[in-house]
Amino acid sequence: MESIYVKDTQKYGRGIYAMRDIKEGQLIEVSPIILSPPKEWEHLEKTVLSQYCFQWGENFSNTAIALGYGSLFNHSYTPNAIYYYNEDNLSIEFYAEADIKKDEEITINYNGDPTDKSPLWFDVLE
Repeated sequence: MESIYVKDTQKYGRGIYAMRDIKEGQLIEVSPIILSPPKEWEHLEKTVLSQYCFQWGENFSNTAIALGYGSLFNHSYTPNAIYYYNEDNLSIEFYAEADIKKDEEITINYNGDPTDKSPLWFDVLE
């Protein structure tokens, strides 16, 4: 059964929302990735896709574009989800970091660590 859907957040554009209650620790999404080597970044950063990328690999020198819903999770400094790289399967796995209610937006911390409050490349609206 599908557990997430996309809708306009009225704040950041599109976001991911829970279609049903999701329990802490539950797998939300497995997003396969398209991997781009460092030499391609200068071209990729000139496109809209640069806003939807993850750093990947040794020293985070590669770029990953998550397919499925993966690149549409919005940022929060108080996220209710976390993501992990699965390098063997070339995917990103998203898990509930807390219980998430039906129709609640699902957010991640773009810094990777849910407690990391480091500034990002955009103004964060909490």
